[in-house]
Amino acid sequence: MIAKIRSWIRGLYDWTMKWADSPQSLLALFLIAIAESSVFPIPPDVLLIAIVAANTHRWLSAALLCSAGSVIGAAIGYLIGAVAFDALGQPIIDFYQAQDAWNTVVATYNSDVGIWFLLAAAFTPIPFKVATIAAGATGMAFWPFLVVSLFGRSARFFLVAAMLRIFGAPVRALIEKHFDAFALAFLVLLIAGFMAIRLL
Repeated sequence: MIAKIRSWIRGLYDWTMKWADSPQSLLALFLIAIAESSVFPIPPDVLLIAIVAANTHRWLSAALLCSAGSVIGAAIGYLIGAVAFDALGQPIIDFYQAQDAWNTVVATYNSDVGIWFLLAAAFTPIPFKVATIAAGATGMAFWPFLVVSLFGRSARFFLVAAMLRIFGAPVRALIEKHFDAFALAFLVLLIAGFMAIRLL
């Protein structure tokens, strides 16, 4: 099982590195960022890191496009929750087997800390798609939702891109040299994001 997971992550990494050096890399980053905020399981940070590590001078445009795509995706997730939850939102939750997590998120949004949870989901490994769909389903005011999403996602992606801009190529070499450790860390963060929702 571990070998299969490592192979899957390695394949994803190699795929993203091919995109990172292609003329369509920023378009791919933008589209993945849109999808991740509403339906896609893999965070756009993977491609963002690959792009900036390969071409440090593109850090600002990459961070801008990643942030913009993510906020557009957040609005799509919100609309799924608000107007198409039964048709689209529930199947997404069922696909990720996240009903218990969903119930916890809904309860959190209906409490006094709902907006703070949204900010945490925007900045941390908590699955953002769960947060965006829940915001729409629970009737969170749209403009505060959008502003908080923009702030949290921009802070996250600009921080990642700026760090890669500073350290650049050595980071890519470090990932290649210690790929197993980074693959494990990525998997742990992905699982931790879902677990964080369950423990709220």
